[in-house]
Amino acid sequence: QAQLMESGGASVQAGGSLRLSCATSGYRYIYMGWFRQAPGKEREGVAAIYVPDGTTRVADSVKGRFTTSQDTAKNFLYLQINDLKPEDTAMYYCAADRRPRYGGTWFTRSEYVYWGQGTQVTVSS
Repeated sequence: QAQLMESGGASVQAGGSLRLSCATSGYRYIYMGWFRQAPGKEREGVAAIYVPDGTTRVADSVKGRFTTSQDTAKNFLYLQINDLKPEDTAMYYCAADRRPRYGGTWFTRSEYVYWGQGTQVTVSS
């Protein structure tokens, strides 16, 4: 049974940094991603990783501030967020999928079957 559990969310001041973690178990995933959803907005993908070789993608909207990485030995996925801005305030979700794919954005919700419960990030100015 797939389990994804996020942690590391907090209330921080603008300009600060956070590292979110996602503990994974259950399956050997091929793709993993980070999404966020602010109140009243659509869930958007911000970073993703191809687990077998660690290739990453970061959404243009957060490029330069967000990075994702993995610890395959410990089955953890991380999202490092630097220079936090109030517009980064959102619930952040970890997502995973076992299906091979050809093409795709890596940032579409339908590309991921398994989801965590989310961790809240609140940024004050």
